[in-house]
Amino acid sequence: MNSSKRLSLGAVLIVIIFISYFIGFQSGRVSVPPESLVANIINKDVDKPTSVDFSSFWTAWNVINQKYAGTTTVDQDRVWGAIEGMTASLGDPYTVFFPPEESKIFASEIAGNFEGVGMEVGVKDNKLVVVSPIKDSPAEIGGVRAGDFIMMIDGKESLTMPTDKAVQMIRGKSGTKVKLTLVREGVKNPIEITITRTTIDLPTVKTTTKSETSTAGGDVNGIGLRKDGIFVISLYSFSANSANLFRNALKEFRNSGYNKLILDLRGNPGGYLEAATDMASWFLPSGKIVVREEFGKDREERIYRSKGYDIFPDKLRMIILVDSGSASASEILAGALSENGVAKLVGTKTFGKGSVQELVNITSDTSLKVTIAKWLTPNGHSISQQGIVPDYVVEVTPEDIKNKKDRQMDRAVELLSKES
Repeated sequence: MNSSKRLSLGAVLIVIIFISYFIGFQSGRVSVPPESLVANIINKDVDKPTSVDFSSFWTAWNVINQKYAGTTTVDQDRVWGAIEGMTASLGDPYTVFFPPEESKIFASEIAGNFEGVGMEVGVKDNKLVVVSPIKDSPAEIGGVRAGDFIMMIDGKESLTMPTDKAVQMIRGKSGTKVKLTLVREGVKNPIEITITRTTIDLPTVKTTTKSETSTAGGDVNGIGLRKDGIFVISLYSFSANSANLFRNALKEFRNSGYNKLILDLRGNPGGYLEAATDMASWFLPSGKIVVREEFGKDREERIYRSKGYDIFPDKLRMIILVDSGSASASEILAGALSENGVAKLVGTKTFGKGSVQELVNITSDTSLKVTIAKWLTPNGHSISQQGIVPDYVVEVTPEDIKNKKDRQMDRAVELLSKES
């Protein structure tokens, strides 16, 4: 039986995580019957469609073998290419096939480190868009912002480029450079940014000391007890180790003796569903709904519920910061705590990535990430269709960015300061 792992992956085919497929060309003629190849990569117990005529596929295969004048791929690479083409025919940028090398890289990167520029790429209004640059990454330092549309990559038009191809072009070896031409709302002319790739250690939870926290109304990054008695946790991803790191942060908060908490999910593209469910469980009684999984096709929905850690008393006062870079698992956690009455949301509308992917091993060294369902909040709100609108909408202006003023954080602090 094929093994699988459920993901709530943030923005589609993100540069920091998702690796695109490419065909490795080699010279030589066919030497292995194609039927043998197919038999080697599929589970013989899998149902095979009886209503589909595959004769055209084999005819095309043989025509290429007999007549193609260029350099041909080896048979196995063509099988991978066929699977990749099949996934592309679905028109779903979230469904992707990973051949051996890409599958290995994907597995290591979802664990939290990789080579690249450190930003998530998605699709919005049928255009290639930056979901969010990763905190302290070359992309963020270079000036890339959430919501930037990617018009060109190294001089090649990319606005409507398939996401996997764009990912392949943007990522690369540490020390090499990539030139991006971006279109930004409110900016008249395209912006050209050259970024040097590096090895990215995906941040999860950042800690600051008390001496590094600011006075009321100032900027706070990471985890820390502010001088005004408000505790701040910035969560940057839902990676494999994020649940344990988040638990440690909450332990620090609880030991502080204070009851006011700001959870910053801005620019967090998501990750593992299990991590989001585990985090929500620290705030919710056992059995409370965290998220609903809607499969469609007359299939019964699946409900994920709190594990009931619920360590905080009723006096907890909590605000979650979100923005257009908050996607997938971030939206699940924010929606769960908001609709269960635990936290208020401050910021801007979230990205709206509400589809469910499952990672399935096709062979021992290849995998398929396939969309299987949609996420709904506890109250049945579709994340994909609408995103999540905060209770308090606070827009960020270019002047705010220039002056390094965090009005969203300031608003959250103001709201908590009014509460006992």
